[in-house]
Amino acid sequence: MKNQVQLIAYVDRFGGGGLAELRALLDGPLVGVFGGVHLLPFFNPIDGADAGFDPIDHTQVDPRLGDWNDLRALAQDIDVMADVIVNHMSSDSPQFRHWREHGDRSPYAGLFLTLSSVFPSGATEAELLKVYRPRPGLPFSVATLAGGERRLLWTTFTPQQVDIDVNHPQGVAYLDGILDTFAAHSIRMVRLDAAGYAIKKAGASCFMMPETFAFIADFAARARRRGIETLVEIHSYYQRQIDIARQVDWVYDFALPPLVLHALFEGTAEPLKRWIAIRPNNALTVLDTHDGIGIIDIGADSSDRDGRPGLVPPAELDALVERIHANSGGESRKATGAAASNLDLYQVNCTFHDALARNDAAYLVARAIQFFLPGVPQVYYVGLLAGANDMALLGRTQVGRDINRRRYDRAEIDQELQRPVVKALLRLIRLRNEHPAFGGRFSVLTSAAHELRLAWHAGAAEALLQADLAQGTGTIRHTQDGQAWDTMSLA
Repeated sequence: MKNQVQLIAYVDRFGGGGLAELRALLDGPLVGVFGGVHLLPFFNPIDGADAGFDPIDHTQVDPRLGDWNDLRALAQDIDVMADVIVNHMSSDSPQFRHWREHGDRSPYAGLFLTLSSVFPSGATEAELLKVYRPRPGLPFSVATLAGGERRLLWTTFTPQQVDIDVNHPQGVAYLDGILDTFAAHSIRMVRLDAAGYAIKKAGASCFMMPETFAFIADFAARARRRGIETLVEIHSYYQRQIDIARQVDWVYDFALPPLVLHALFEGTAEPLKRWIAIRPNNALTVLDTHDGIGIIDIGADSSDRDGRPGLVPPAELDALVERIHANSGGESRKATGAAASNLDLYQVNCTFHDALARNDAAYLVARAIQFFLPGVPQVYYVGLLAGANDMALLGRTQVGRDINRRRYDRAEIDQELQRPVVKALLRLIRLRNEHPAFGGRFSVLTSAAHELRLAWHAGAAEALLQADLAQGTGTIRHTQDGQAWDTMSLA
């Protein structure tokens, strides 16, 4: 993976077209800005129950976006990452339809998890309540087979997303087939979606168990044999991210977004400094993604009886959530939790710019902190344009995360790229991509509690970020040609 900033984008929501239009954008006004792009689900279909995360055919490009030749052409110019949705597939998939029609006579019998396949002797109330689910209620849906038999399916997320047995021969073949297709079409990075829920075990939480770690390690090895790097997507207690990082190529630094907000809201960098000292460096740094702003990632360990503490105290975590709601004028509250569907209990749905009350200086300070930390930065397409909450889309769909999934056509993008905050962000991205210091040694310099000083050195090349969290301002000093110094204000 290149040590350059990457873009995260839906193909159809950033440019108003398909793969060819996205490529024209990256070859046009954004030429040279990104070293890679994470294409959010482009599989058939892109508009199912969960914005493409419920694929009918994981190996087919939705024809409305183009085809594999278009993707291979894009990959000639920029590294491409794609999702492997390991936990489930669509209830409209050919495999599920065949099993529903033929039952145990189908070759796909055993591929889809039922209550009895995990609890063959039945489940007690205590066992069911022990199962962890990121949304209210139990993770089961009733399905009626063609012969009239009713089965209780395991559906962690929605009834349309049917969980699969990743260790069943059909499950292994299914996932390997996806990897083979990706490798054949120049995809060299994959993101494991919902990997933490992939293994089910009677009497356990069914989330991030030792068996889950073993599956992730095995899948990463299978991908590596095909020349593909693996990024694991897990929202969980921060120590688990550190544990996962030892076993895979890349993890997300999901603790970073709420910690940066906490630092700017509270005017102190101390919790953020403590995290920087222990965080894994094989991380993709993000402030925003297609999902919400994670809260569980810096909170206490809810699965531990002794209540291992989080990175910030509970009262400050509650205050953080309330501050986001206040800064967004209450818009994020309308998109979070019981106020909207897709009930993710551990996330606040809001654009990062709105979470900061559209304070451009604070927003640029946050991005500078992201870019200065070790790892590979990713910038979500709405965040690239410092986008606002899309209340109209939320109103139409009643899906909380759609508040941060705006659709931009090319004309809107060209207009947004002229905003001063966006121009400043593009300058920051180019500095992170091009300055040789970021290929050298990282250090955290001594500073007051309300300040954060981060530095990179590579020979005579140096770059230094000094941020005042109490004021929400900062500057970057960096060498030019290894000699003269230049100062970039983040005001």
